[in-house]
Amino acid sequence: MSETESAAAPPPSPTTAAATERKPRRLRGHKKGAVTCCVASSARPGVVASAGEDGCICWFDLRTQDVLFTIEAANKPISSICFKPGNEDFVYASAGNEIFSFDVRMGPQSKPLQTYNYNRDEINQIAVSSKGFLAAADDSGDVKIVNTIQKCLYKRLREAHTSICSSVQFIPWRPWTAITGGLDSKLSAWDFSRGRTLFSIDYGSPELQNGSSSGSAGQCFNPAFVHSIAVPEEGILGGLYKVCAVARGDGAVDVVDLEYELAPAKSKGPRAATSTMSSKRTELGDGSSNQSQVKRIHLDYTMGGHTAAVSCVAFSAFGEKGKFLVSGGNDASVKIWDWSRGFSSETNSNAELVLDIDVKKKVNWLCTTTTDSDNLIVCDTSKVVKVYNFP
Repeated sequence: MSETESAAAPPPSPTTAAATERKPRRLRGHKKGAVTCCVASSARPGVVASAGEDGCICWFDLRTQDVLFTIEAANKPISSICFKPGNEDFVYASAGNEIFSFDVRMGPQSKPLQTYNYNRDEINQIAVSSKGFLAAADDSGDVKIVNTIQKCLYKRLREAHTSICSSVQFIPWRPWTAITGGLDSKLSAWDFSRGRTLFSIDYGSPELQNGSSSGSAGQCFNPAFVHSIAVPEEGILGGLYKVCAVARGDGAVDVVDLEYELAPAKSKGPRAATSTMSSKRTELGDGSSNQSQVKRIHLDYTMGGHTAAVSCVAFSAFGEKGKFLVSGGNDASVKIWDWSRGFSSETNSNAELVLDIDVKKKVNWLCTTTTDSDNLIVCDTSKVVKVYNFP
């Protein structure tokens, strides 16, 4: 980050200063290198799996001090892991251009049940849908959709992005829809059964750059690459919101109303076809709910947000599920946002940064879980997994 960017950031608030004193619990199990990703079990509260540059998957139970077991999954760094929805006895991991599936009940003796190598380039993220489809986003910009039941390639989303495709997620309440993000600064939704895009938002477009507060305040020296996408389970916060969160390379986090973007163009009026913004106050919210219809909100450093690229985002599993949005960045900080306050026109209030944690190192990935206490799991550039209690 340049000196100009550092100077533009506001001084920390008392809440931020207090938060920096938090000391994490450290989970040790990886042999070397950084921990690249983690996933929390919903079927087994308090159970977390992490993967790293050592090619290993470590299995932790937060009620104990030590790693339960380690699976030597690959001879190269693991870039992404995820559980099989509805049956978390099975976990998927990507390494290089391959994807492996494991039965975790076999413990450290677990060997790959299946190997998929349809991607031609290095895979950045994988996701599995409730229907058994596996999506893999890679450096070529392509996304491969694999039918894990029939064990065959189902669809190629060719040239999904003009640069690296960094992230992919399925939309739980739309089983034939996936959403992708890339280093071409685009967020795209797909009907993957037909291999066609449903909408695309270009965060690098002049309209969106000029409309965001960071674009005019000196922060946006870094492109608005899409580094990570989070899609919550259906029915968070009483089913009121069907959204996704976007981690951006310019330090901002956006929350997008997916149902609005996916609605037929005629129901949204003449602006729908471009998916761009004419005014921050109408199309792209600034965390405020003063608009009559907020379709996107924008959380940046003017609200206490990140001062460098945001690497990952996740909706909270603790408290009221999905109430909080957690983001981690290259500024070695983790932010927890009460995001829905700014998304609803009924609250007449702003989205709020409720906690800022200095984790000392760049954040690679994070997830949340609930046990006897509410936990935030952070993977950074070290070989240990850090656990913070919330609040």
